[in-house]
Amino acid sequence: MAEKDLSALFLDTLKDIYYAEKQIYKSLPKMAKAAASDKLRAAFEKHHDETEGQIERLERIFETLGKPARGKKCDAIEGILDEGKEIMEEYADAPALDAGLLAAAQAVEHYEISRYGTLKAWADKLKMPDAVKLLDQTLNEEKKTDETLSSIAVSAVNAEAA
Repeated sequence: MAEKDLSALFLDTLKDIYYAEKQIYKSLPKMAKAAASDKLRAAFEKHHDETEGQIERLERIFETLGKPARGKKCDAIEGILDEGKEIMEEYADAPALDAGLLAAAQAVEHYEISRYGTLKAWADKLKMPDAVKLLDQTLNEEKKTDETLSSIAVSAVNAEAA
């Protein structure tokens, strides 16, 4: 049996976020299409493009580890994305739809920020400077997306939902 050390945990978590990013990449166009707000739609479309780059960075990390880029089913992201689908169905054409989409998107962002922050800390501990740099780049993108979503919520979407 392989040793269950930090390296193994790092690889497992990397597989988890790789799977999550692939699922997020598939979900973002649906969320963009459902959004009534042009700003929100544009934010989803921009993040869709960023997510493609994030997946490529993860693949580079797998490559440096000499491991195949393979995801591991992530129940957490499945649940968060399912909540987003539920909101799209239950609030279709309702004034609160965009507020619900924003909330679902921020739940995704917070999950990603948590994962990338942890992976970055572990990569640093495991003396993987290239992985630290790649993970930090993605972490900063995720934080910026979260800030953008908060700004859209505060400036327009929440008031329109009320």
